[in-house]
Amino acid sequence: MAWNEPGDGNDKGSKGSGNQGNRGQGADVDAFLERLKSSLGRVFGGDNGQSGSGRGAGGGSGGPSLGLIILAALMIWLVFDSWTLIDERQRGVVLRFGKYDRLLTPGPGFKLPRPFESVIKVDATQVRNVSDQVRMLTRDENIVLVDFNVQYQVSDPVLYLFGTRDPDETLQQAAESAVREVMGNSVMDTILSGQRAELASQASERLQAALDQYRTGLTVSEFNLQNARPPQEVKDAFDDAIIAREDKQRFENDALGYASKQVPEARGAAARIKAEAEAYKASVIAHAEGDADRFTLMVDEYRKAPEVTRKRLYLETMQDVLAHNPKVVLANRNGNNVIYLPLDKLSGGGSGAASSNSNSTFTERLPAMQTGVPQEPSSDRSRSAVRTATRNPREGSSQ
Repeated sequence: MAWNEPGDGNDKGSKGSGNQGNRGQGADVDAFLERLKSSLGRVFGGDNGQSGSGRGAGGGSGGPSLGLIILAALMIWLVFDSWTLIDERQRGVVLRFGKYDRLLTPGPGFKLPRPFESVIKVDATQVRNVSDQVRMLTRDENIVLVDFNVQYQVSDPVLYLFGTRDPDETLQQAAESAVREVMGNSVMDTILSGQRAELASQASERLQAALDQYRTGLTVSEFNLQNARPPQEVKDAFDDAIIAREDKQRFENDALGYASKQVPEARGAAARIKAEAEAYKASVIAHAEGDADRFTLMVDEYRKAPEVTRKRLYLETMQDVLAHNPKVVLANRNGNNVIYLPLDKLSGGGSGAASSNSNSTFTERLPAMQTGVPQEPSSDRSRSAVRTATRNPREGSSQ
């Protein structure tokens, strides 16, 4: 039976009471949704009074749909605003109501939605650099232009954001101050020579100490003094001074090279001469001792056999003399040997003309020597030479 069909009084009464209960519960739900919608309207600035009455009159089907949409949007906003992604090169500084709370590492991180918490991302791995040029006085009161370059990174993101007002500008001013301090304590020759690496190291240490004192959160990775030169107004004078210094160094190097060459040679020559003298001394002593020993032995032999020793000494002497001098041995018909010695050559005092005359005289007398009939020589020198050549060796020994 349908709900609108007539029935008995009990049925009507029971049905009427049931319908009234359902209508009362629906009115309560509608009233709750209306109040929620009014609250959201006041939060977002909507006119919920008129729209609520209109929707109540038209039937409460549209109220729950709008409320659910708004609630879902609110939940989505809360969820997505509570997560943040930090890149590998970055660090996230979380601020809670504007005050530092914690540091987020690379990767997804959770935070409360705004306006409760906010995240500031700082690039901590980027290598930053600053370059500048300073004109300053050195310790010896010379003007020099210095170009420097500083490379640095963010080591502490919190100090970088809140330690000082402008950390990059602070670093540039501190770097200039460090360069002035180091260069002001050095002389011009040291700056212009090859000692800039040591000066750059000193400037880097002073700059890092200043950055730590100012709480900048920066770390110096490299400090370079790229160029140091005098001003253009005095460049010619400085060039002349540099050329003179280079010439002085070159002359000193040449002198040292010459000395290093001559001294060893002189020492070697001295050692050679000394060694030769020692060898000559040893040789002379050895020869003298040998001659003395030989003479002693010869005296003993002479005492034993005087004639034999005398003849042996004669023969040895003639052998030594004739072995090193030109000689001619001729045999005549009588069986006697004739030995011709060029005495002019042996004595070393004769000239070429005298030698030729002697040879020609000997050639002229050669046939007469062969026949055994002597002829008168053409000159006294020839006669003397022939007599000397025909002298008996035994007679010479007896004399």
